[in-house]
Amino acid sequence: MTQPAAIQFRAADAVDPLAFPGRIAVLAGAGGAISPLARRLDRPMRGALKRFLASPAFAQMKPGEAVDLAWPAGLAAEAVQVVRLDARPTAAEARRAGAAIGRGRGAAGVMVLAGAHPRVADLALGLVLRDYDFSARRSAPAAPKGEVVLAVNAPEAAAAGSAPLAALAEGVFFARDLVNEPANILTTDDFAARLAAMHELGLEVEILEEADLRRLGMGALLGVGQGSASPSKVVVMQWKGGAPDAAPLALVGKGVCFDTGGISIKPAGGMEEMTMDMGGAAVVAGVMRTLALRRAKANVVGLVGLVENMPSGTAQRPGDIVRSMKGDTIEVINTDAEGRLVLADVLWYAQERFKPAGMIDLATLTGAIVVALGSENAGVFSNNDALAKAFLAAAEAEGEGAWRMPLGDGYDRLLKSRLADMKNVGGREGGAITAAQFLQRFVKPDTPWIHLDIAGVTLLKGDSDLAPKGATGWGVRALDRLVRDSQER
Repeated sequence: MTQPAAIQFRAADAVDPLAFPGRIAVLAGAGGAISPLARRLDRPMRGALKRFLASPAFAQMKPGEAVDLAWPAGLAAEAVQVVRLDARPTAAEARRAGAAIGRGRGAAGVMVLAGAHPRVADLALGLVLRDYDFSARRSAPAAPKGEVVLAVNAPEAAAAGSAPLAALAEGVFFARDLVNEPANILTTDDFAARLAAMHELGLEVEILEEADLRRLGMGALLGVGQGSASPSKVVVMQWKGGAPDAAPLALVGKGVCFDTGGISIKPAGGMEEMTMDMGGAAVVAGVMRTLALRRAKANVVGLVGLVENMPSGTAQRPGDIVRSMKGDTIEVINTDAEGRLVLADVLWYAQERFKPAGMIDLATLTGAIVVALGSENAGVFSNNDALAKAFLAAAEAEGEGAWRMPLGDGYDRLLKSRLADMKNVGGREGGAITAAQFLQRFVKPDTPWIHLDIAGVTLLKGDSDLAPKGATGWGVRALDRLVRDSQER
């Protein structure tokens, strides 16, 4: 997998920024305040740093923004980067500042003159997350990148404080890698093998094959994958870091490794992006990796349904009726509304086997949520106000956009089928909501539940604050925060 940049925390009084060959980042607060170490740069720069800090250009900078003073006279550095960051910023501001530093890290490396700044850990996380580059499928080796040095007053304390966020970064990178992989590489077999390898981190991992799924009665999930040569699977990952008798939080992910739409085939334009239709499963995998790496004191189970939705002579047809593990029958009106069929069986299995204290599913489920919320927010649907409030607070704290959407009987009635217990689509009106209503039919009334429709936030067409164009890993940070805030005691 793509590895996050290794950060070296060094004592500020033991580094020589005047001789550093790469980019030197200077944190500047209100009024142009900088650390004593940063002030050492000004004399060899012949006052250029001081003049910039007193200029209107600096005054107009917002927290997290950066300006490069290229090839400064008197220094070995290729640039001095002035980063606006006040003395007591929010975590989001510190991470944006770190991302500005991490963007475009070159072969000569970067040194951050952080001194005694209280948000060093968040600064480091932002730097690492924005530094991500998926290069595994390029023929030429990735261009080498230089070292990352954080010059701080207390290096040992800074390193210890950043350790949990290093685990978080690795989980985000794991999720991003999975989403960025092409479907000819990330088959259901390959995906399951990557998850199985995480047993080395202390996770208990088991893979349910098609024969197991048939015995369990997962007809809804199996129907989706029956047209593909790649076998359908369910992978169960357990992290048992909490009390032995404590019910786990269940995370359930849609893992459609490629979605053609099946017989209800999608238009050709943009279909190549359907490699990201396993984004929900990728986030679940990333969260589980993070929890294991940081030895979380909580019980969490991650379950992912892995399928490929292909048209063939054996593919599911519009009009087919399948029976779910719950026992309900479903009329398949549109084979491109397949993710809800996968989740229906995995949600029911999660409840039957684990009796979770709460359950959260993630899926790139509908284009309708993209129309409603764009790429700034994921849709949040829930049957439990307390759980929804806790998740939204975690998402806000992590700077991951999320917006609660409604549920209601009026939407549910749109799923009425003439031939079966329900149909898998409710029409174009409120499409994201009727999809959530479908899933709610497979959630027991006493199970606190959230459905996250992440179709708009999983793969971006341009850079975001903390990620380059492509996979974002949205949700790993918010769910890890939710576990820390509500599950760990």
